[in-house]
Amino acid sequence: MPDTVVLTGRTLDAELVWEIGVECADVSLDRSAIDAVRRNRDALEAAIERGDAIYGVTTGLGALVRERVSFDEAAAMQRDVLRSHAAGVGQPLPSEVVRAALAIRINGLLRAHSGVRSAVVEHAAALLNSGLVPRVPRTGSLGSSGDLAPSAHAFLPLIGEGELLGAEGEAQPAAVALRDAGIEPLELAAKEALALVNGTHFMAAIGSLLTIRCARLADCADGIAALSLEAIRGEPGAFDAAVHALRPVPGQERSAAIVRAVVGGSERIGSRERDLQDAYSFRCVPQVHGAAREALSFLRRLVEIDLNAATDNPLVFDEPTRVVSAGNFHGQSLALAFDTLRIALADLASISERRTFRLLSPSLNFGLPAFLTPDAGSSSGYMVVQYTAAALLSELRALAHPVSLDTVPTSDNQEDHVSMGMTAALLALESTERLELVLAIEALCAAQALELVPGRPGDGAAELHRLIRERVPPLVEDRPPGADAEAVRTLIASGELARAVARCVGE
Repeated sequence: MPDTVVLTGRTLDAELVWEIGVECADVSLDRSAIDAVRRNRDALEAAIERGDAIYGVTTGLGALVRERVSFDEAAAMQRDVLRSHAAGVGQPLPSEVVRAALAIRINGLLRAHSGVRSAVVEHAAALLNSGLVPRVPRTGSLGSSGDLAPSAHAFLPLIGEGELLGAEGEAQPAAVALRDAGIEPLELAAKEALALVNGTHFMAAIGSLLTIRCARLADCADGIAALSLEAIRGEPGAFDAAVHALRPVPGQERSAAIVRAVVGGSERIGSRERDLQDAYSFRCVPQVHGAAREALSFLRRLVEIDLNAATDNPLVFDEPTRVVSAGNFHGQSLALAFDTLRIALADLASISERRTFRLLSPSLNFGLPAFLTPDAGSSSGYMVVQYTAAALLSELRALAHPVSLDTVPTSDNQEDHVSMGMTAALLALESTERLELVLAIEALCAAQALELVPGRPGDGAAELHRLIRERVPPLVEDRPPGADAEAVRTLIASGELARAVARCVGE
């Protein structure tokens, strides 16, 4: 079991979010941050007592900002804010995304600018540590005004409403599940429901998990490309460190270094009759894969800012005491980063599918058996698995549509420019799943091709080949290849193949 992650409001990163979301680490709350939350609540109550006009406290929400609300009504309407905003539909989000989002929102509240009581933060942490996960539908957030709908579903259980999922994924009414877990429902005070539903925490949750997952995928893409290079006995010059020092894009240099490490010691690389240079899908691996790494770095930088940010509205400041309405909830930075990532993922799939095509095609594969079958003609070998890669690539290209441009005004045009950041994030999750399969298909074909030409591969390539063969036997006679591709995808998704690649590089 991972160690408990201490949330301070300032020290969360993607790896810690992964521990909480995926590995189910517990969280604890930094005491000095809790003290700051208490002082911040005092500042809000002082502003209320002065009679300051405060959005969501003395006014309605969204286009109802001109409607006045009394203090007593502000406290009473918290339940209705959670109920009315829980408008999500569709299949539930993965539990790891919801756990990650809860942790990120708790961390944001610990920045002590949201005006909540410390009890709210403590109850949210108790819910996260209970092992129960709110059932949160996938669709409903526009990525502006915060992730309103998913957040409302996530925090309804704090007041004993909504649904919670148990360890086996079974849904229970929140009131029942909380009672069994020994957690009392919380009565929210003025401003608190708004603080819970406002913010970029669901977008940032998906971004954090994809930061880790896609970094592994990038390493896998490089390692699998190296395996394909071994299979065609490709030219090594395109991966020379001196070449990439002349164009020092960090992602490009890392991709070249991984390919060099994986094929290191190979007797096969450069051994066929010299063509001086290979096709772009092999020769330009560092440039194309490296560009995708830069897109991932862009996402990570922006996500990790939001992990330790106050992204709700309004914001409460202690010294001097003031409450400011602004727009930190707007997810445009993340929406743009997710759009960029999906384009990069589609391009990684594009170049991978081209390498698969070349491994299989008798006119292009330098003497390998047609479609990597020992009995071409009566057998089709891996011919049609390339069709699957092409179909996945088409889907990835459709998913790469830039939704950050798709603003749709809401709330009587008060919210007249929205980011669609959550849509961009959900599409990025789908893109990642498809890229895993495209890379799995290339790995499947590269492993088969490696066995059909003599010569010792590099130690790293041999290790990757061994891992693939532990899950998929060589293709001797035709069989449905879909299960083979799924087996290799599991190897990629688990991170095991990426860890083997990292060992080759010495990290």
